[in-house]
Amino acid sequence: MHAFGFDVRLRAPERLISLEDYQRAARRVLPRMVSSFVDGGAEGLRTVAANRAAFDDWQLVPRLLVGHDTPRLGVTVAGTPLALPVLLAPTGFTGLSRWSGDRDAVRAAERCGTRYCVSTAASWTLEEIAEAGTTDHVFQLYPTGTAGLSAELLRRARNAGYRTLMVTADVPVMGNREGERREGMGIPPVLTPRRLLDVARHPRWAAAVVRHRRVGGRNMVDEGGVAAAVRAAELQERAVMQAELSWDDLAWMRDGWPGRMYLKGVLRAEDASRAVDLGCDGVVVSNHGGRQLDGAPPSLAVLPEVVGEVGDRAEVLFDGGIRRGSDVVTALALGADAVLIGRPYVHGLAVAGQRGVEHVLEILREEITRTLVLLGVAGVADLDRSHLRPATGGHASTDRVPAY
Repeated sequence: MHAFGFDVRLRAPERLISLEDYQRAARRVLPRMVSSFVDGGAEGLRTVAANRAAFDDWQLVPRLLVGHDTPRLGVTVAGTPLALPVLLAPTGFTGLSRWSGDRDAVRAAERCGTRYCVSTAASWTLEEIAEAGTTDHVFQLYPTGTAGLSAELLRRARNAGYRTLMVTADVPVMGNREGERREGMGIPPVLTPRRLLDVARHPRWAAAVVRHRRVGGRNMVDEGGVAAAVRAAELQERAVMQAELSWDDLAWMRDGWPGRMYLKGVLRAEDASRAVDLGCDGVVVSNHGGRQLDGAPPSLAVLPEVVGEVGDRAEVLFDGGIRRGSDVVTALALGADAVLIGRPYVHGLAVAGQRGVEHVLEILREEITRTLVLLGVAGVADLDRSHLRPATGGHASTDRVPAY
């Protein structure tokens, strides 16, 4: 897992030893327009920063002389045993970072013993992604204002072999991503001489975009290329982002989907409870990586409240700010059944394709293992609040967090 054939232009593959290293490397191989899309967030980036800062509110408390040297990392999500408590989150337009993105990601997830969540806005069709793997993965649906479009996507997902559905509910309208807009990543993109020069400085990236035509939105339109991706984004904004969507829409999707189903974007305990009452098998505590409502609470702050409300009758997954194995351990100790990562695996894709994603997951595996050994914990299933304490001066509390 350590000998990867990285792009020689990086000159220092041995320095790629953390997820932060991959982020820096990705920024070197991608044009600024694309980096702004991958790493950006809404407005003043308060929630982006809060997702990371929330981990500083907790300290890990070790037990000594307990004799555990090979901790167990396996978990079960949606009835599927995983070798690692980390799934790859749904991320749209991955082809902007690497033309082979979604197919690379699904293969890397399988190689590392986990699963990939395929986005509605993927750069390959959900059928093509399913064919790239050998087992079932997760299909993420943006529920549309047009029931026929949602129903058609669900039909295609079932026929392609997907058995788990993840419904994202926190995009009634696109977040105000000012950083992207400043770099010209609008609908359509705005190219200036400076931006064209920046693209010219990344000839491999530009050649792959032109040759392979795998930018994004292939589940929404039947053709590739930048122009088609723009049309897909326009269609997504018109049909997918619908502020009038209601719990009734979630109910008919639950009635029509034969497999397991999760609601993503939960930041309130009562929303989690209502989703489970409607038949959801689990929820994903997430603020969309800080890309939607700036000022929303960090996902980690809300996690204990949601676990306390539904953790005994549904799975609770966590998404938001994971950059270290110790972050994964902290989220699991607060009650999450598993976590999802988004930006870090996209950085791996940008740098080295499938091998980069595998290496990102391997880094997390090593860090989780080391953290558990240092904590004196036999496995992730044994983690609980006794392994944490609020940091001095932090905002963490063992009580329920306020409702938002």
